[in-house]
Amino acid sequence: MATPLPESVIEQTYYLNMGPQHPSTHGVLRLFLKLDGEYIIEADPVVGYGHRGHEKMAESHFYEQFLPNTSRMDYLSGLIYNHGYVAALEKMAGIEVPPRAEYIRVICAELNRVCSHLLWFGTYLLDLGGITPFLYAFDDREQIMDALDRITGSRLTYCYCRVGGVARDVDAEFVRAIRAFIERLRSRFEDYHTLVTKNVIFIHRTRGVGVIDRDTALRFGCSGPVLRASGVPYDIRRAEPYSVYPRFEFDIPTGTAGDVLARYTVRLQEMEQSLRIVEQALEGLPEGPFKGRAPRKVHPPKGDCYFAVESARGALGYYIVSDGTCYPYRLKVRVPSFGNLQVLTEVLPGTLVADTVAILGSVDIVVPEVDR
Repeated sequence: MATPLPESVIEQTYYLNMGPQHPSTHGVLRLFLKLDGEYIIEADPVVGYGHRGHEKMAESHFYEQFLPNTSRMDYLSGLIYNHGYVAALEKMAGIEVPPRAEYIRVICAELNRVCSHLLWFGTYLLDLGGITPFLYAFDDREQIMDALDRITGSRLTYCYCRVGGVARDVDAEFVRAIRAFIERLRSRFEDYHTLVTKNVIFIHRTRGVGVIDRDTALRFGCSGPVLRASGVPYDIRRAEPYSVYPRFEFDIPTGTAGDVLARYTVRLQEMEQSLRIVEQALEGLPEGPFKGRAPRKVHPPKGDCYFAVESARGALGYYIVSDGTCYPYRLKVRVPSFGNLQVLTEVLPGTLVADTVAILGSVDIVVPEVDR
């Protein structure tokens, strides 16, 4: 008969590393989980594996030279990151932007938002075991990327905005392609709802799972669909209007449950609202120059400036400190994924380890944006 182990050496809990090479983290993110059986007791998101020092790089480059870096932080919202950065510089330097350029920026930003949400939709369902929605979403996403490639020359890491406007004007073929895409995607939403939203397996895996209540979301600085799914209708396009967004009619989708299903629903509704904005922008696209007068090298006056925009993941803010030269003295980027990720330290404890992928994926973080 074996001698029983002393009670002092019997360990009731154990630790599990999820990542930094786990496929469902979509980047070098490590979740350090303390488990009691199949339940999570503690969760610690460990970041920094992909840190590249973007903010420090900005200090050794001209303001304009840093523009390609912006889309390397959140490569799924590259155009929105471009837009926010040049808008911050224009605010500091007092540079006017032609109306046509503002409309083009909004069109591209909202198409980029739809593109990001489609990628999230497809890969999220793939993580949960559904292959078909991934194929549908990427088929639709290709249509946007082809159209944006026509005017930007890129399909992912865009560098299209310029101080005072955009790099290239849109043409009639681009407008036709976008109108056709809007009609196509609206017809596909019914397929998405049939495949996923009404799927009983998906509902059981997401309803009531990973609940982030309103107070917790606000306390951790969450933003974007994560915050809105918790019942807070905060969207910078409405709360702190910029560019020509005040000219367009659109709704701010929100949820009340704050669970995985609510975050899914909000993102699907946001795609329809982005299509509404693009449609109105195409209808009202003014004639005129696509780029205004701007110096070859921007020399903002001494001082500081903060400018925020709404990226696909939430509130994105650029804080720039100028010493009067063509180099930024300091550039700080407020990214949405950092706060959205840290909330997992409170959300994951008490949940099953099998639900970790569903909860993490519903937050939709981009790891290079967190590390930057």
